[in-house]
Amino acid sequence: MPPSGADAPSYRLRVDAVGYSLPGKTTIGIPVRKGVVAVDPNVIPLRTRLYVPGYGKAVAADVGTAVKGRIIDLWFPTRAKARKWGRRTVVITVYR
Repeated sequence: MPPSGADAPSYRLRVDAVGYSLPGKTTIGIPVRKGVVAVDPNVIPLRTRLYVPGYGKAVAADVGTAVKGRIIDLWFPTRAKARKWGRRTVVITVYR
């Protein structure tokens, strides 16, 4: 369920969400983990909080070479889980 109260949504955005599973640290320096999302910072600024239906709460903490425009990459702990997610069009909620 999305955050409520003081975390009122700023806007919604239709994006293609793609699963990925790679080890390492993000662009902002935190380790990859559930809830870490790669974004195009020209569309969604880094450190922005998001809610992704079917995935949950997330933070824009990374960028990727293939992440251009309205595409986000969702981190999963295994390749199998990333593949199971695949690529989906979803309407995310972006919080300020």
